[in-house]
Amino acid sequence: MTVPDVPVVDVSDVTRDYPLGSGEVVRALRGVSLSIAPGELVAIVGPSGSGKSTLLHLLGALDRPTRGTVRFSGRDSATLNDTELAQLRNREIGFVFQQFQLLPRTSALANVGLPLVYAGVGRGERQRRARAALAEVGLDHRMDHRPQQLSGGEQQRVAIARALVTRPRLVLADEPTGNLDTRTGEEIMGLLARLNREQGVAVIVITHDPEVAGRARRRLRIRDGLIEAEEGAFLAPARTPTEGA
Repeated sequence: MTVPDVPVVDVSDVTRDYPLGSGEVVRALRGVSLSIAPGELVAIVGPSGSGKSTLLHLLGALDRPTRGTVRFSGRDSATLNDTELAQLRNREIGFVFQQFQLLPRTSALANVGLPLVYAGVGRGERQRRARAALAEVGLDHRMDHRPQQLSGGEQQRVAIARALVTRPRLVLADEPTGNLDTRTGEEIMGLLARLNREQGVAVIVITHDPEVAGRARRRLRIRDGLIEAEEGAFLAPARTPTEGA
């Protein structure tokens, strides 16, 4: 198996400035470059205020850079209007948040199917795909439960299923273990690693926790708006004896 030439997301010499009312400017990112290949599992680690959240917003097409380029599967985000960026987020990027962000009065099945509503998928197909996504994360027996009837780990599994239901090329997990105990957090990271391995979806984990980052095959450390260190490398999954036969 070879790594495709076109990255899932490619960031080149990006800065992001936030003007203050006094005329001053806060430079959250100061010339960041990175490339994420299909199938990678990458951790971006850094302290509060390092630029992690700003970088997450750019990687998730939630914001635009002040300078530099962000390309999604070869497409420059500067050439996309707001509607096209929204379609990109819906179809190609899945999000997993620390606070789960589930609708409280809605079943796990309906929560997972919500991105498909925005994508215009019909009810029957929407439910079929939502059920399959919940089964993938081990919650096929909890589909009709509401978030308050689920544990924190189960709620995060629902959030992961929701992120995967559109079959994205990239999943962004923002502090996915931040509200979980150590054991449950390890289970969630194991689940993300398994789904990355089995489905080939690229996963970027944003974290301040070195132990969480240690589960990734490639780790980037950001500080003061710059990537100051990189460890590990992308390794393509080994082929089974029947592959390519």
